[in-house]
Amino acid sequence: MKQEGKTLMELMVVVAIVGIVAVMAVPNFLSLNSRAQARCATEEIASELRLARQLAITHRDRVRIVFDFEQQVMTAHFVNGSTMSRIYRYGDKGIVIDEPSAGPEILFHPSGRSATATTIQLRSKEGQIQKLTVSMTGRVSIL
Repeated sequence: MKQEGKTLMELMVVVAIVGIVAVMAVPNFLSLNSRAQARCATEEIASELRLARQLAITHRDRVRIVFDFEQQVMTAHFVNGSTMSRIYRYGDKGIVIDEPSAGPEILFHPSGRSATATTIQLRSKEGQIQKLTVSMTGRVSIL
């Protein structure tokens, strides 16, 4: 009678090979996760900027976006007294925003145009960099 099966040594070799492959894959997975988080935060900030532009057009009022780098928040509010105020907290997203090229404020006019063109650079803790721009026409683009 012939018995078929695997020896303990063969199983240990397979487990060792799987372990080595897993150890080699973990750094790549962490890098992929970091890039995905930075991209997600960039998408959320771009969405908040687009919303601010749309609110300026809809309410026929200027909307000012202010970046507070100490508190790590971005606030949006109407300039002429309406009581809208939106706060986006990016500090818990694991990113740092460098000061936008045109300063810490972005202003959208009722026509949808921006007062100044600006570029915003976001950095993850692992060094991943994402950029987005706000053009003079008010268009928000991720680079």
